[in-house]
Amino acid sequence: MEHLFKTEDIELYLIAGLFFLIIWLVFHTIRYYRSEKRKVKHLHRFASQGESNAEYALAKRYHKGRMVKKDCQKAAFWYQRAALKGDEKAKGYLEKFLENRKNWRSSNRSC
Repeated sequence: MEHLFKTEDIELYLIAGLFFLIIWLVFHTIRYYRSEKRKVKHLHRFASQGESNAEYALAKRYHKGRMVKKDCQKAAFWYQRAALKGDEKAKGYLEKFLENRKNWRSSNRSC
């Protein structure tokens, strides 16, 4: 009985395996990126409608720069809207923002 895998062909099998692995990784990375962008779009919609959870989540994304451009002013805006609705975590972040307000205006430092 002839062997299915010959030792001379092992490099070919490794290259083929790596090729399929790379294709799989690229496909899943693109899917993840589109999914995250869709989440941000929905967060904007729900936050604009006044949902405090969405406002807080959107503020966190702007604060950390996750799938959006990092923007301290937008983060503070969404934290403030969530805090006005009674979100305690948003109130804590908003207090930190107000303490560092002078630093933001005097330099281009991050949040």
